[in-house]
Amino acid sequence: MPFVNIKITNEGVSPDQKAALIKGATDLLVNVLGKDPATTVVVIEEVNTDNWGVGGESITRRRGRGQ
Repeated sequence: MPFVNIKITNEGVSPDQKAALIKGATDLLVNVLGKDPATTVVVIEEVNTDNWGVGGESITRRRGRGQ
């Protein structure tokens, strides 16, 4: 049973976009590894930008500077 965990910042990802991520990740495992889509689990976790850091600073701070 494959388990895929996708972590994204909580910046307005729509339900349709999440559905596309779930389908795309499932299809990838089916096509590359021959996994059964019925037993493939995909979880999307949305992380607050204050709790996600890159280069020693939060995404909130980076976004504030336009990055």
